[in-house]
Amino acid sequence: MKNMKIKIAPSILSADFSCLAAELKKVQRAGAELIHIDVMDGHFVPNITIGPVVVKYIRRSTSLPLDVHLMIENPAKYIGAFVNAGSDMITVHIETVTLKELAAIARGLKKSRVKLGVSLNPATPLNRIKKALPLVDFVLVMSVNPGFGGQAFIPQALKKIKQLRAIFKKDIAVDGGINNINAKLARNAGANVLAAGSYIFGAKNTKQAIDSLR
Repeated sequence: MKNMKIKIAPSILSADFSCLAAELKKVQRAGAELIHIDVMDGHFVPNITIGPVVVKYIRRSTSLPLDVHLMIENPAKYIGAFVNAGSDMITVHIETVTLKELAAIARGLKKSRVKLGVSLNPATPLNRIKKALPLVDFVLVMSVNPGFGGQAFIPQALKKIKQLRAIFKKDIAVDGGINNINAKLARNAGANVLAAGSYIFGAKNTKQAIDSLR
């Protein structure tokens, strides 16, 4: 899939929340295509981040598409609130839904014109999502164990991306520990959406950091 556009999705988990609007404008000016928003509930992952209220204010601060990554149990219960807050894309974890639930989520999001993604953790085998692929617009491969920013990239994710690309022609995103070195490996394996937090928000030159991932 060499001709697929590479999209950079800065992950706001690593942004400075005291000036979030300025941080969002900074990455938009630097050429980001999406804003990646990690929503954590303290149950599915051992951390608590943000909810729909914050997403609503993020929506007012950027014109970039909002890619809302629900690392939460019972995602169906909260999806409506995140759609109403202005999400353009919503990702749910295969570990948190049945295929029947995912199909119902897909139907609802299609009516709202919101894209659906499915994600899988590093320990989850690829075959867990195979039946879900016809239901989704993109897949997010986790390259760290979800919960906290700043973790090291797990190289085994590359094999998963490569196997997935052989059977899935839409967007494949990778999230976790992304930097300029492993970004190239992920792109070569078949990923075309790169979610990166500390590498982008911690950089002295934001545009340079984004360009180096591309």
